Amino acid sequence: MTTVVAGFDTCPTWAPAFGYMGAAACIILANFGSAWGTWRAGMGVCKMGIDYPSGVIKNIVPIVMAGVLGIYGLIVAVILTQAITTPTAEGKTQYSVFNGYCHLAAGLCCGISCLAAGGTIGIIGEVGVVSFGMKASGGKRAWSTGEGTDGRDGGDVAGGNDRVNAEDANKLYVGLLIMLIFSEALAL
Repeated sequence: MTTVVAGFDTCPTWAPAFGYMGAAACIILANFGSAWGTWRAGMGVCKMGIDYPSGVIKNIVPIVMAGVLGIYGLIVAVILTQAITTPTAEGKTQYSVFNGYCHLAAGLCCGISCLAAGGTIGIIGEVGVVSFGMKASGGKRAWSTGEGTDGRDGGDVAGGNDRVNAEDANKLYVGLLIMLIFSEALAL
């Protein structure tokens, strides 16, 4: 924080409002991005569960990664609000307009980047999870293949062609995870 001498020109009483607006923008936009990514990725898991029900637990990774974005926003908002100094009993503050603008910009940077990351994680998660389900199931619905009807197989993929489908699906899953990791880095 920049230290300045208290005076109305550099440290007006309304300067902390900009810092609080930055903290509010950060937490609101980050949680909106988190909700958006969770919604899109969750819809993809629901669609994938129709084709390949045994892959639902494996494919909740995008939902968890989108949920972390809200925590990023909370952490940055707490850091910003802790840096805002309270006015003295006489109504003077050591918090300058410069600090207010800096905290507003920091809150907007974090919030908008988490919003963009949430949308990216949601889109990649939805498309990737649905593609994984189609690839792992061989393009067939679970009820038409009888997946999970035998108590011994546990719904796992078996057989020659099914093994090829599972290997291709695992390669697709690795690519999905790499894209999700770099999308999460967008928020950092």
